[in-house]
Amino acid sequence: MRPTDAPLPPVSPDPIAAASGPAAPARVLGPFSAMSVVIGAIIGVGIFFTPSKVASLTGDGGLALLAWAIAGLIALCGALVFAELGARYHDSGAQYQVLRDAYGPCPAFLFVFCNATAIQGGAVGIIAFICASNLVAIGLPTGQEGDATLVLLVSCALIGSVIAANAWGARAGAGIQNATVVAKVLALVVIAALAAIWGGQDVLAGATPPADPENIPFEHGPMAHEQVGARLSPVAGVLAALVPAFFSYGGWQHALWISGEVREPRRNLPRAIIAGVVVVVLVYVLTAWSTLRLLGIDGVAGSTALAADAVGVVSPSLGRRLIAGAVAVSAFGVLNAQLLSGPRLVYAMARDGRFFRAFGRLTTRGTPGLAIGLIGGTGLVLLLVAGPGGVDRLLTGVVFIDGVFFALTGVALFVLRRRGREASERSSGTGGVAAGAAAERSTKGFRVPLFPLVPALFVLGEVGVLVGSYLDPATLRAAIIGLGWIAVAAVTYAVWFRTREFARRGTR
Repeated sequence: MRPTDAPLPPVSPDPIAAASGPAAPARVLGPFSAMSVVIGAIIGVGIFFTPSKVASLTGDGGLALLAWAIAGLIALCGALVFAELGARYHDSGAQYQVLRDAYGPCPAFLFVFCNATAIQGGAVGIIAFICASNLVAIGLPTGQEGDATLVLLVSCALIGSVIAANAWGARAGAGIQNATVVAKVLALVVIAALAAIWGGQDVLAGATPPADPENIPFEHGPMAHEQVGARLSPVAGVLAALVPAFFSYGGWQHALWISGEVREPRRNLPRAIIAGVVVVVLVYVLTAWSTLRLLGIDGVAGSTALAADAVGVVSPSLGRRLIAGAVAVSAFGVLNAQLLSGPRLVYAMARDGRFFRAFGRLTTRGTPGLAIGLIGGTGLVLLLVAGPGGVDRLLTGVVFIDGVFFALTGVALFVLRRRGREASERSSGTGGVAAGAAAERSTKGFRVPLFPLVPALFVLGEVGVLVGSYLDPATLRAAIIGLGWIAVAAVTYAVWFRTREFARRGTR
């Protein structure tokens, strides 16, 4: 490791920051709020549409449910890994600290830079637009689109309101998160209840194959996904379906980002992460079953507005408005999650001396105001300049980065455990204070069961998703964009933030 890339010592309190606000965030979030961050960050708008892609790739109701269950198992492995990391690291932006301690400051910087500028910035813009579109659609006749200018204005207002709420305080942001999580879970449970009462389709049935598959183009046309599902073998169909299914499970890492404001984090963080992911797995499998029971495998695979079509079986006009409201609430919850947790990564990196020091200060309300403004403002700029279509393409490309850093974080657990054992061995022989502290950190709190099997399954699952994204022509360009943005982050780090001289300037 080069001297310029060596991890920095703990940053001493900034006298300027101390004069203008608290030195550290207050731990004001309880276990339910922490779990709501996990659930709210995972359950977004994707679950209202993704089952169509999964059904089309598998071509069979039973295989579709199996794909959701396997993806949920991988997600649970990831939750267990992040639960142990949350027991070890529980300051603000803890995932940054995990990557820094495991690999050095450069990979940690790449993660936060890509996350703040593209993943979360893009997510803020496109999710606000989806939320606004559905809010406007509630009052419009079926099939009529809302005015584009009105939708854009509502999107900007939503972003501004969420920025203000989270800048006001973590409790305000957590209150929004708790309310939206309850609402979106109830909406999905209602769909399941409708399926149990009115659904009559065979959940385990296979799709009807095309009459003449040899004469149908493979990748083009409105029924492209159905053709893929009909052509793939059962094993290949399930493996292909894991990519969209698993992407729908991402989000439990947000608990690590907000960990600096969670009470009793060594105990509450692991519980919140594991419980939150278990709830999501159950809700997702139940939702997939519900849509299959209401529409059948062909109906699910061919739907472009899945939730609305499913509820429309019972009440076409009212159902579509209810689903528009449910999607709006769900999108608003995800929007809030981005600005409740994401800015803590920027704050942690700035406090560590690897970003501009102003972003490492807290407001008098105890929130990282500039970091919240950075991510929220980036979302606004992207939405206004690139438009929803441009933001969506950017977000699709850079979401690939999530898989890269998920895999690196999983491997980091192996690295940190090995260092903990080495420190324990040294401390037992020398009585060193630093080694003893490292050994204590590595052994206290929650530990992943069935180690190393569980983290290995998680890392392999993430690698499989990355390989699947790269091999699929539909997502290859997105993967290349993601890799390109990592390269941009690396150049930014090398030019501005690599040297210890910058770190000293940034923290004086």
